[in-house]
Amino acid sequence: MVLSLNTAEMDNGAVAAARSVADELGLAVDRTVVVQDSNKLTLRLLPCDVLARVAPATDQVAQFEIDLAARLTDSPVAALESPHVHERDGFVVTLWTYYESRGPVAPADYAEALAQLHAGMREVDIPTPHFTDRVEAAQRLLADRDRTPELPEDDRRLLVDTLRHEIGGADEQVLHGEPHPGNLLNTAHGPLFIDLETCCRGPIEFDLAHAPKDVADHYPDVDHDRLQACRRLVLAMITTWRWDRDDQLPDGRRLAEQWLCELRS
Repeated sequence: MVLSLNTAEMDNGAVAAARSVADELGLAVDRTVVVQDSNKLTLRLLPCDVLARVAPATDQVAQFEIDLAARLTDSPVAALESPHVHERDGFVVTLWTYYESRGPVAPADYAEALAQLHAGMREVDIPTPHFTDRVEAAQRLLADRDRTPELPEDDRRLLVDTLRHEIGGADEQVLHGEPHPGNLLNTAHGPLFIDLETCCRGPIEFDLAHAPKDVADHYPDVDHDRLQACRRLVLAMITTWRWDRDDQLPDGRRLAEQWLCELRS
């Protein structure tokens, strides 16, 4: 059975696990602030000012994320506070440097940070899933009407047809997987990417499809036809996730309707 962080009981357990790990490492924690609560609980631990990411031990890729971050120390990614995955009471806890965000990242700076990340990732030798694995997961979700009971059939067919489109003829490398604005912090140290658990292998246009459209204008050597195909593919994928009956994204259903309108147009 896969655990979820939906309930207050689970949240309390996750907070207790993070506090226990911090205490073992000698980090002072008088209070915790919830930064995000979705598939993981992300906490700011104070006064030590460390970021804790907590996930159920049965449903996580924490070790993959830690291993990748440790190989990207010269790339624009958030730094680790501990190089280990800590297990406590059915949860896994990872500890990261906390950064104050200074608002949106300018398109040129966004593109430069992503290009630097891609350059670093080309040097990484670590097994990663292929981006098409994510596409196939979305296709399986659409085929399971019990998990997507509220999705209208006409829209289901639109999503199915869109996800069938293949992206080929490209050089491939390790990618962030979801470098959207929510995963890029504008910090005092410059733009830094977070949430490396979605890393996969594919064309750089797949990553650019997650970024604001004007970012691609500043990224070198983009195949714009492939980018447009990737944008449509990514839009179909993220729309599909929002129709999952277990989706936890705030305002997810409104976004699903909005993105369907974009796909129809």
